Amino acid sequence: MEFLKNNDRFSFLLDGKDFKLYPHTKTQRVEDYEVITVYDFECGLKFTNVAKKHDSFGAYEWVNYLENTGDKNTPVISELWDCCASLPCSHYESIPPSPILPKKEERLYVINPTGSTTKDETDFALCPRRGTPSIYFPAPMRPQRYPYASYEGRSSDGNAPFFNIHDKGRGYMVCIGWTGQWNCRIELESDSVLVRSKIEDTEFYLCPKEKLRTSSVVIMPYVGSVEDSYNIWRRFLRQDFSPIRRKRMEPTPLILGFWGGTPSAEIIKRIDLAVGECGIPFECVSLDAGWCGSDTKATDNEYSGDWAAHVGDWVISPLIHEKGLADVSETIKSCGKGFSLWFEPERVYKAVAHKLPAEYILDNGDKGASSYIFNLGNDAAWQYMADFICGTVERLGLDVYRQDFNIQPLSYWRSADVDGRRGITEIKHIMGLYRLWDTLLEKFPALVIDNCASGGKRLDFETLRRSVPFWRSDAQCPADPVPEITQTHQMNFSLWMPYSGSGSGRIYDTYRMRSAYGTSLSTTYSYSADEHFGDNQEEVCWLKEHCEEYLRIRPYFDGDIYHLTEPQRSLTAWCATQWHRPETGDGMLQVFKREESPYPSASLNMRKINVSATYRFTDLDGESFDVSGKELSENGLILQIPEKRIAKIYLYKEI
Repeated sequence: MEFLKNNDRFSFLLDGKDFKLYPHTKTQRVEDYEVITVYDFECGLKFTNVAKKHDSFGAYEWVNYLENTGDKNTPVISELWDCCASLPCSHYESIPPSPILPKKEERLYVINPTGSTTKDETDFALCPRRGTPSIYFPAPMRPQRYPYASYEGRSSDGNAPFFNIHDKGRGYMVCIGWTGQWNCRIELESDSVLVRSKIEDTEFYLCPKEKLRTSSVVIMPYVGSVEDSYNIWRRFLRQDFSPIRRKRMEPTPLILGFWGGTPSAEIIKRIDLAVGECGIPFECVSLDAGWCGSDTKATDNEYSGDWAAHVGDWVISPLIHEKGLADVSETIKSCGKGFSLWFEPERVYKAVAHKLPAEYILDNGDKGASSYIFNLGNDAAWQYMADFICGTVERLGLDVYRQDFNIQPLSYWRSADVDGRRGITEIKHIMGLYRLWDTLLEKFPALVIDNCASGGKRLDFETLRRSVPFWRSDAQCPADPVPEITQTHQMNFSLWMPYSGSGSGRIYDTYRMRSAYGTSLSTTYSYSADEHFGDNQEEVCWLKEHCEEYLRIRPYFDGDIYHLTEPQRSLTAWCATQWHRPETGDGMLQVFKREESPYPSASLNMRKINVSATYRFTDLDGESFDVSGKELSENGLILQIPEKRIAKIYLYKEI
């Protein structure tokens, strides 16, 4: 608690001066593990910092609130760093330049993953192909400053707001909570690391009675290796923040997915076949885009028709779903399954914008742009959208609300800002987003929010505490996604968040299917009219067998994760991940030998092995075998796999 009580945690200028130099009174209240600090300025500005310690993990989080309590505009607030924290680190002496690079374990370094790219294996990668690379700080001749930022207004587009600052066997996990355009700077000094983060471009005054919030931050100190730090972080998120663990859906679902432009009668027919007749153990039925618009016609798949031109016309198409999806909902509920429905409330296609009041939309002035932004920062617009979504959730009995966001919003927000109020439009929009999600979670306590956003482009601390990305990347949108990309995504995303999901594709292939196994799995074998689901009984039996296999191994994804190989796309490589459950001393290995691999065997250096024990490994495709902990520790797990392009799953336990 001393860190919270004795550290300002933020900084800003008021009327061009350090806020501390402006006349004010300061009060501080400490309640259990919360510290509330209030600055009341003579100009009427009230600045409140709400900070909390999570005692079980020693983590800290805070957020700031600004309010104009006066009857005049406040002075201009600028250089507002929502987080400004000095974190102790090892002492680093200046050294002269040298052609010999310092060893990684002897230096302080920062790991910042890429954001989502949609196209390839670099999503959330630790050694990004583009953007700001992970930084190895040299010994400082002068303070080292490295900027990070998201791209065009979505929080994990380009760069992700997650940082691992590692310093000789200890460090800090840092996560920014802002679902818009954030900016972060990390400065190394001789005995500390200064972390500063903010909403990127703000300089504004507050109007009388106006209230705003800033971005939030979480800082979790840890002791251990970099590998250890991710598992501590995963446990922290699971225990203290994940909505999955807070009285909502348990566990993450196995999803039967449908294209929303498929007529209701066909959807009902396929649900009855898959769940009723075939007994495939799906837990949730999901309807994707394609269902909205008063005159939208049915489409064979997501690449046909003009359904995209109707986004923003929030009417369930009577030409596709005559009963407004009520019959689909009734079928799903009669099977005892959950119902998920896609929405994209923040985008309005220009062709349907005339149906909304002008003040509900934001325009960036680009004549060539196809869409506007729906302004969640406008109270009337917010109420309109909240009424529609809450009404639909209630009427259809939705269990999962899936929110997409297929547009880069930054230029729209900045175009709408007026002189002297830079950043206000973005702040109010993101506040409206949080208010919408909080309203849904309060009104429907069992509801789960599935955060999509072009697949993984809005992943930050504030969205993780309210939602789960059941569809973490649009790289899985094609019917035949590249399985090696899916494999690396599972390895990369899982370091930073304990729950996320992927898609199976639509090809009946065990290698592809097992590549998509994770905490959640969306199957698309019956997705659209192009998939003639049920015509081939052998394929139906294959799908049932693999869904049952997935449910058998899903609990292991709650364990700690260890990369036994590097995440990479190379077709010559082996790819292996260990999921270990320390409480029970057992776990699972996912092993992929790719199609061009010249290596008939591999030695996998497993983690957390008890050298005094003997371990039994069960190959889900074959027999069991025993290996001593001593042998595993000294030589690794030696696997002989002559076949190429094969996915293997091994369960292990102490005996």
